Amino acid sequence: MKKLLLSLMLISLISAPAFSATWSAVDRVPTVGSQVLTKNSLPSSTKFVVTETAVTNSSSNTNNELYIQKEALGYTGNDNEVAAVIAQELGVIINANASKKKFVSNLASAFAGSLESESAQNKAILINQLSLNSMSEKDQMNADITGTDLMIQAGYNPLAMIVVLGKMPGTTMDALKAQPNNFKRTMYIYDYLSYNYPSKVKEGYGCQEYRNFLAYIEPTINDRNSNKKVLAKFNKTQAKLKKERAKQIARYKATGGLNGWDASYTILKNLSEAAEVKK
Repeated sequence: MKKLLLSLMLISLISAPAFSATWSAVDRVPTVGSQVLTKNSLPSSTKFVVTETAVTNSSSNTNNELYIQKEALGYTGNDNEVAAVIAQELGVIINANASKKKFVSNLASAFAGSLESESAQNKAILINQLSLNSMSEKDQMNADITGTDLMIQAGYNPLAMIVVLGKMPGTTMDALKAQPNNFKRTMYIYDYLSYNYPSKVKEGYGCQEYRNFLAYIEPTINDRNSNKKVLAKFNKTQAKLKKERAKQIARYKATGGLNGWDASYTILKNLSEAAEVKK
């Protein structure tokens, strides 16, 4: 019996490295992407294209393609994390981020062109650029949480989004404050999940990167929970954010989606039912 157990252990040790060596984030994109699409009732005919360069997915759906940057996949280590990269890109499309930027930019350009002095035109253009940069950060964060909704519906662990962003290069502000990489985005995701999907946060995510993140935010969470006024404000903000997310999905459905995508009623219905309202 002991020899049998020893043999089984040796086989597992030999086969484990072989299995891990065959896993490839790029190869997993079609399968993981298909599950995210089908489980959320998004167009299953969409083709995933892994690209070496960054490509904006604002117009990708005119040819039923969704572009996934290979560099981003390099920060993944399992299917949950591949799903995080894909879901975030889908979040950008569902939130119509690029369309919003284009509208604001065109409006600002038209205004700048109507000004007589060159100095005034330059100021208007500068204000436009600053506005777009600010919107970009907010839209990026909202695409993150839309992506976590899609991940949950598809059966993936949404905390993987925090881990992937934590592996990616951080901002200058992160470095100056000695914070984890992309801390503002990851904290935004954690707060959203802790209020709307507490059971998912309770389940956790088994890796050292996530444990390090929890250790870093623990003092902040404890301080917030011990202050009734701060906690009440947090709950109010998260409840509002949840409603805004639901409205965005409903708007996406009502308009037929960006560039012809058909967001079905199932998206809104399933996400609304799956979200756990904190009482």
